[in-house]
Amino acid sequence: MIENIAFYRNRNDEEPNIELAETLAKTKNGNGIKEIVIGLDNEEKQVNNDCIKVLYEIGYRSPELINPYIDVFLEKLHSRNNRVVWGSCIALSLLAEKNSDKLYRNLDLLKRVFNNGSVITTDYCVTIFAGIIKGNDRYSKEIFPLILSHLEACRPKEVAQHAERASICVTPQNKSLFLDVLQKRMGSLSDAQKKRVLKLISKIENDS
Repeated sequence: MIENIAFYRNRNDEEPNIELAETLAKTKNGNGIKEIVIGLDNEEKQVNNDCIKVLYEIGYRSPELINPYIDVFLEKLHSRNNRVVWGSCIALSLLAEKNSDKLYRNLDLLKRVFNNGSVITTDYCVTIFAGIIKGNDRYSKEIFPLILSHLEACRPKEVAQHAERASICVTPQNKSLFLDVLQKRMGSLSDAQKKRVLKLISKIENDS
C-alpha cells in the first residue's frame, strides 16, 4: 500500500495520503497499515512525513486501527523530524483516553516534548494531557496543575483553543480552578478571543 503515498505518486499535496487513509480505515487493512508504520523508518524524509500523515488520518476515522502502534508513536517523539514528532502527538491525542496508564508512565517524555516542541506539538500535548486525565482521574492531581499553569502563561491567541482542548477533563471538582484561570486571562484577550472563551465558560457552567 505504501506505493500510494504522495511521495511515490510524485505529488506535493496531501490528497493521496488522505485517500489512502480512508481506504485503509474503510477496509480495516491491518497489513497495509503495518506497511505504512514501517515507512516511518524509511531513509527518505518525505516518506516518513507521508506515512505519519496517513496514520493519524486513519486515527481520525478509526483510532482502534492505530492503537496497536502506540509504542511506535511514543518512540517517534524522539525523532529529529519535527513533522513526525507532531504527527505522532496527533496520533497519541486520539489514543490518550483509552491508554491513560501507558501514557502516564511516559509522562516525563511527554512533558519534555510539550516544553520543547513546536506550536502544533504543544497543541496536541494539551489534548494528550486532558485525555490521560479523562481516562483515569487519579492522574488529575499531577497533570491538571500542568494544564492550568500552561493556560496562565500561554500566548493570548492560544488561550481559547487550548482551553477547549483541555475542557474534556474538567469536572465539577476541578472546574472552579479552571474557570478562575480563564477569568484571569480575560484582560489579555481580544474581543474575538474573549467571545470564544466566554462561550466555553458558559458551556462548562451549564454542563456541570
